Amino acid sequence: MNAAFKALADPTRREILQLLVKQPLPSGKIAEHFSSSWPTISRHLAVLKEADLVLVVRDGQQLVYELNTTVFQDVIRHLAGWTRPRR
Repeated sequence: MNAAFKALADPTRREILQLLVKQPLPSGKIAEHFSSSWPTISRHLAVLKEADLVLVVRDGQQLVYELNTTVFQDVIRHLAGWTRPRR
């Protein structure tokens, strides 16, 4: 859970996740959306993968990233546990 919160704290990583809401994308297509260098985007993708927020599938020579929605469900359940119903 800590890795997920750390990953979500960065605006670039949140923007990457927003791109993946629409469809899985290869790393090169993700990188095209940013002015940052390829190594920087690659590191962001690695952090997202380490936090299990994305799944990675090899398609030939490309790595295709997609959202891992089960982790988001866990995060939502965790946050919901902090709330109390209003009376």
